[in-house]
Amino acid sequence: MQAEPAIQRPFWIRQVTGDDILVQAAAPGQAQCFATAAAENKAAAQVTSARRAAAGLRPLRPNPKLAEAAARHACDMAMRGQMAHRGSASKGPSQRVKGVGYKPAITAENIAAGPFSLEQVLHAWNGSDGHLRNIMLPQATDFGIGRAVAADGRTMFWAAIYAAPRGR
Repeated sequence: MQAEPAIQRPFWIRQVTGDDILVQAAAPGQAQCFATAAAENKAAAQVTSARRAAAGLRPLRPNPKLAEAAARHACDMAMRGQMAHRGSASKGPSQRVKGVGYKPAITAENIAAGPFSLEQVLHAWNGSDGHLRNIMLPQATDFGIGRAVAADGRTMFWAAIYAAPRGR
């Protein structure tokens, strides 16, 4: 995982919601992948929790395992140049979080591709009914976010996971 690159220039933004989507958002190739810093995961969880609090929902805890699963999925999407909930080696977020040792009772995922900063992607998800349903999932207690840059050097791929562990 590397230091964050500069986004070269803005272009159109793609947003799609659904369970079984596949959007070619960039050319496949060598992606720049990042481990999510604890501070970044915490900041994203705080912004997301503020939106939830306005609706009377409990805050989300930043979870490093969920951030790892999200970062791996963002990297996978960036390498393929495809925005999709199915990964190249996984069927969806539940399988991915189990792969990093999180035992979920429930999972939901938001994804995006475009010239987004952290603040921009969180704002976009908060303004989208489909993404907001995941953010407002009442059972969710934990959160993780990840990002990667596609081979074109400008398309940022994001994944956020909202989950609750089994046995709570």
